[in-house]
Amino acid sequence: MYFSFKVKDIMKKLAVEFYDREDVVAIARELIGKIIVTKFDGLTTSGRIVETEAYVGLTDRASHSYGGKRTARNEHMYAASGTAYVYICYGMHHLFNVVTNKKNVPDAVLIRGVEPVKGIDIMLQRTGKQKPDSSLTKGPGNVGKALGITKNNSGLNLTGNKLFIVEDDLSYEYHASRALVASSSRIGIEGAGPAAVLLPYRFYVKGNKFVSGSPNK
Repeated sequence: MYFSFKVKDIMKKLAVEFYDREDVVAIARELIGKIIVTKFDGLTTSGRIVETEAYVGLTDRASHSYGGKRTARNEHMYAASGTAYVYICYGMHHLFNVVTNKKNVPDAVLIRGVEPVKGIDIMLQRTGKQKPDSSLTKGPGNVGKALGITKNNSGLNLTGNKLFIVEDDLSYEYHASRALVASSSRIGIEGAGPAAVLLPYRFYVKGNKFVSGSPNK
């Protein structure tokens, strides 16, 4: 079972102040329920965020910038807050991250899953799928593909008009007195060592079919 909510008519773009904070873990949780919007080549798509992971740049062994590592690949992690950081995984998946904190403090939030909102027909074309099942936007690689986000979009300002995040008055915190947002360890970071693996930096909507990993109940 998953909970699907209507998109409200009134939506507000997140301001830079939302991203310009020190607690990337809190931001990762607060991004749950927000809506990613892409406007590329005259095509608009959007999806409500249902799964995120926080990465504390300099001290997190699972982060691309652990210990101050700085390369051409992760340079946008060091950009100002509210910047898109997109990297390629396994040579094919374009993974979208939200840069937070101050410039040169490389904290970021990986978007792992979204629930499609608008432009589903466009998402199907981009992914080559015949019907909108849960695999359409389940997992960070599918999020990027369905929303049209690629490495070329890395460095975009998230307060601009091509790639941005909005909020309405929906809250996933409680539904019928039941808490919907849960946390767990992150996925696929076993090589970072036990200390990083055990950190509860992944947030997700319980029971949502677009959540990519276990547990999701």
